Amino acid sequence: MSLLHLRILSLTTILLIITIACESAAEEILSLAATPSIQATATSTPSIGEQLENLGRLYKNDHNNIVQELWILGRYHGQYHWSEGSIAEDDSYETRRFRLGTQARLFKKMTIHAQMVSGSNIDPFYNGFTELWTQWAFSPEFALTIGQQKHRFTHDRNVSSRYLNYLERSMLTNMFKIDYTPAVTLQGKIKDINYYTGFFSNATGTDMTEAFTDLDSGYSFLGAVYHELGQSLKTDTAFLHASYLHSDANQNATNMNVFENGLSSALILTKGSTSLVSEITAGIDSIYGNAVGINIQPGIFLTNKIQLVGRYQLANSNNATGLQPQRRYEQPAGLPTGDLYQATYFGVDYYIAKHRLKFMNGIEYSSLGGQDVWTASTMIRMYFGPHSGGSFPMNQMLPGEFFITD
Repeated sequence: MSLLHLRILSLTTILLIITIACESAAEEILSLAATPSIQATATSTPSIGEQLENLGRLYKNDHNNIVQELWILGRYHGQYHWSEGSIAEDDSYETRRFRLGTQARLFKKMTIHAQMVSGSNIDPFYNGFTELWTQWAFSPEFALTIGQQKHRFTHDRNVSSRYLNYLERSMLTNMFKIDYTPAVTLQGKIKDINYYTGFFSNATGTDMTEAFTDLDSGYSFLGAVYHELGQSLKTDTAFLHASYLHSDANQNATNMNVFENGLSSALILTKGSTSLVSEITAGIDSIYGNAVGINIQPGIFLTNKIQLVGRYQLANSNNATGLQPQRRYEQPAGLPTGDLYQATYFGVDYYIAKHRLKFMNGIEYSSLGGQDVWTASTMIRMYFGPHSGGSFPMNQMLPGEFFITD
């Protein structure tokens, strides 16, 4: 490992130590503030994560027949990366995501959601909407959503960026060029199966009127299911996920215009403090050829706040230039296109307030097209607003079992 790598590793370690020290001090202050000075009590102080559980909620009243809940929501994701490749180097800080919005639950059945997004590094401040939709939940088995919304092909993509525990989604997931687009979707739960399906426009933009009316980019169809396996595999939780994508894109398409068809299947397991996500994804019928890849993500919570995470990616294409490197950090460091991609990631994540506020540090080695890149990264992730449900790691923490903490 070069001197640069050692410096990167030392810096990320120092950042993690500082983060833990500052957070411990903050908890001590909260604990002292909550304890009467003239009388010792045994009452426990809620953790910061528990205190911020409903951060962003302005109103809640299930007995009100008109308005049941009102939230403001937003997220800030900042990250710094250092990449050293065999032919180039790159480092930069980026405001990866900045979003603001609101969500309301009305008439017991309706949910309205609007969330604007800024450009990279908050330039421009307003860069359209990621989500602008209305949902009517007729029953737990059937909910209809209309408007600009997330395209949920692959488990990797379905997990909200709020709950990711690594720098970016997998290379092959990002190759599909999936984004938020106008759509009509259905979702619900029937016994042990959660389903999600719909039709999506293949283009969107900052002009919402144009995005919803100029539907001349072709369309895509998605079908996805999660099957709850219970404890049949002798784990605490187990889910089997499968999804299918068909895209009929044309020259006007800006999203989902790489592969004509896509298939994915994932097994998501948790037991005690450990988790394992294994997913295989295939992209079929592209001008770049076909591609298939695996994405394996183990994780373990050492304490209730410190998680070690890993990821191994392997992808192959039948085209010599059929795979494309990660745009934000591998490509600027000189990683070319190729037909065989491998990447190994190791990270340490520190949860100050569960997923609402966390720091993440990671190191990744990737190779493609006969070249390789080392990337170290340090990230801050924070958000406020309602949670998203689903299989791990969607708004879920596992208990740390290796070190006792208060």
